[in-house]
Amino acid sequence: MTAGAQKEWARYWQYAELPDLDLLRARYVRHTFPRHSHEGFVFGTITSGVEDVGLPGGTVHAGPGTVVMINPEVPHTARAGVPEGWVYATLYPSARVINDIAADLTKLRGTVGFAETGVRDPHAARLITEVHRAAEEGNALAADSVLRVMVARLLDLHGSVLPTREAHSAGARDAARARALLEERMERPPTLAALAAELGTSPFALLRAFKKQYGMPPHTWLTDARVRRARRMLDAGTAPAEAAAAVGFTDQPHLNRHFTRIVGVPPGAYQRDRARTYKTGPASCP
Repeated sequence: MTAGAQKEWARYWQYAELPDLDLLRARYVRHTFPRHSHEGFVFGTITSGVEDVGLPGGTVHAGPGTVVMINPEVPHTARAGVPEGWVYATLYPSARVINDIAADLTKLRGTVGFAETGVRDPHAARLITEVHRAAEEGNALAADSVLRVMVARLLDLHGSVLPTREAHSAGARDAARARALLEERMERPPTLAALAAELGTSPFALLRAFKKQYGMPPHTWLTDARVRRARRMLDAGTAPAEAAAAVGFTDQPHLNRHFTRIVGVPPGAYQRDRARTYKTGPASCP
């Protein structure tokens, strides 16, 4: 991806030998990620510049040598922390990968995660870039091995069993029901007032409960959910225009705008790179 004189670029892809791992290498200057979350984990390291990661507990100012760890479904934002932006390498392993490594190498049981978000760990940061290098060179043994060493290190130093969030209160139950209804009606979602009326609550009560439960209001969550579903459709070979209509976006440009903001690359580039297995370095990155 280019952005004129700013020279932004990004490559989001999947190495065929490690299907439960997505990879992103990018340089962003003006690009900002809106509030969103991931189904799996995020492990990122900055190789140049500074990234500001906005999280429920505050902002992490991540520079070279810092490892950013984000647990599944934790809402966050990201933007440049300095005028020249940031360059980074990020790994997105599924929760299954992390849980399998935890079960094999640690005594952690239950919902495994990380109690800290940004840690200064040049060694783990170097391991993240080595996973990228090995995958780009087509070295599956090295990529898998280094990934496991990196995750084991971070689990040993920062891993924990996360508390489960159960919907005990009426507000939490309403939020969970609202989320399920939005998933079912993604193509034609109800208004906030209609959704609240169906659930027997008020619009503002539902708005507060949903944001408390999921870290973002329903309309923001719905956009994120639409992009997630569109990603799965693109992975299956669906054309972007067809995916846009299926998830409820008004047209392909609407999908392009939100997809690029949340994922970091346009749908076409995402689908193209995900469909290929690279044996050399990324042609789209300088």
